Amino acid sequence: MPDSPRPRRRLLTRRRVKLLVRALAWTGIWVVLTFLFGLVIFLNSSRSLVLASHDAVLRPTTSGWVEVLPGPVLPDVRFPSGARLGVEVYLGKTEAESTEALIERYAVIAAQPDGQKAKVAAALRDMVVSAALRGGTLGLVPVGMWFLLGRRRRRELTHRLRNPFYLGLGVAVVTTSLVIWEPWADRDPQLSDNLEWQTIADWLGPEVPLPEEVQALQIRGDVTTAQTRRLVESAVDTYDKSLDFYNRAADDAALLALREPADDETVVVLVSDRHDNIGMDRVARAIADRGGATAVFDAGDDTSTGAEWEAFSLDSLNEAFLDLDRYGVAGNHDNGPFVASYLSDLGWTMLDGELVEGPGGMTLFGVDDPRSSGLGSWRDETGLSFTEVGERLADAVCATSERVATLLVHDANLGRQTLERGCVDLVVGGHLHVPKGPEQFLGPDGEIGYSYTTGTTGGAAYAIALGSKPRRSADVTLLTYRDGRPIGLQGVTLRTDGLFVVGDFVELDGIDGGDDSADPTDIGTPRTSPSS
Repeated sequence: MPDSPRPRRRLLTRRRVKLLVRALAWTGIWVVLTFLFGLVIFLNSSRSLVLASHDAVLRPTTSGWVEVLPGPVLPDVRFPSGARLGVEVYLGKTEAESTEALIERYAVIAAQPDGQKAKVAAALRDMVVSAALRGGTLGLVPVGMWFLLGRRRRRELTHRLRNPFYLGLGVAVVTTSLVIWEPWADRDPQLSDNLEWQTIADWLGPEVPLPEEVQALQIRGDVTTAQTRRLVESAVDTYDKSLDFYNRAADDAALLALREPADDETVVVLVSDRHDNIGMDRVARAIADRGGATAVFDAGDDTSTGAEWEAFSLDSLNEAFLDLDRYGVAGNHDNGPFVASYLSDLGWTMLDGELVEGPGGMTLFGVDDPRSSGLGSWRDETGLSFTEVGERLADAVCATSERVATLLVHDANLGRQTLERGCVDLVVGGHLHVPKGPEQFLGPDGEIGYSYTTGTTGGAAYAIALGSKPRRSADVTLLTYRDGRPIGLQGVTLRTDGLFVVGDFVELDGIDGGDDSADPTDIGTPRTSPSS
């Protein structure tokens, strides 16, 4: 009879089990080392970014508090993070005309914090990933050394470590490290050690009414910052008014009587000239949701100067429309490359003189305002006037392989020559801060196109919009498309008294085979919203 293979199979099976157990054990050791190394690295790491209009540095803690430390003049502020993990935010340089303007800015940002919260959360996630990767790499060092040395070499090293010479060498290395580190050295007493955290109610006193949302806020300040109580009281009032106004507006926007799109139609929300008014972002998004929008066109001037301290405005815009298809151009106040580059990094399709496929399969074209980075830039050529840029733009649009459905620019006048040549269905922009159009244009062969200017979404007076409510009426427009062509638009206005005015849906006749004889020269007769 042949020999039975069972004993050998059992032996192989036992070896495999042994190898598996060892592999799991070493994997477990590596995971533990990765966690320990990663935790130490994470808690001792920092991240620089622009936050709340400041150069800022984030440092994670295990305090469970978000601590904002603005320096010696303003009081420190903290609030619960809602988790065991906390963060210290050290605020650095910023641009502000006065301390009063800076604190008012804080109040408005605090009333609409989603963009800044998302930015901090993203930075912390990146820090966690970075620490985990570095911790995992360090964790491989002792595990790898164990295997590389081998059993015989490990025994030899263990034997040598018992030698007095090596023991002395080890003690010398440890002693030298401690002398360099000096963990016993006393630090100078810090002035902040004598300051206690107080609730904002105790710090301001019972005579100041506080909104419920800030009750958990705590403040730490010295004699210098005690002089800022009046400014903080004003900021609390601004915060309360801003929160109340824009929350109510967003709730009312969800009830507006807007045109409902058909199943085969695509709606795009058009915003422009926000000028840092982040309060309107929630309102614009509520209008977009009510109107069935699945994409957003941003016609520029999201900032007042295009400076990096205004990144909070771009963060808020991005957070509000994060799950929509996002397209944009820079306006004349978005001076320099920062705004377009920043939004592009956040995932926006920033149009730069190339034909792209837009929402619903439409053909979409756009360029930044030529005044946004110095008057007269058309792609790589400089020294061109606004009119000359318009000519170059018309040349580029008319040279495309198919008719362009929408031209997105900051100032609709930039697309006038394109319309006169009959190369585009619809030109949309902002810049004027008041709605204008739609105005019909006829091309040389009877092509019909329209120009439309939306008002300032931020409710801006000149280039200033940041405040507890819009400084003038704020506008949002809904553009409707069918089969990739624009068929109509509807304007929505939020007045400074908090009431909405909804324009009639205006059909863009002739583009979609409708009645060419219509003369749609305005937005139609407005009607008030349910909130009025």
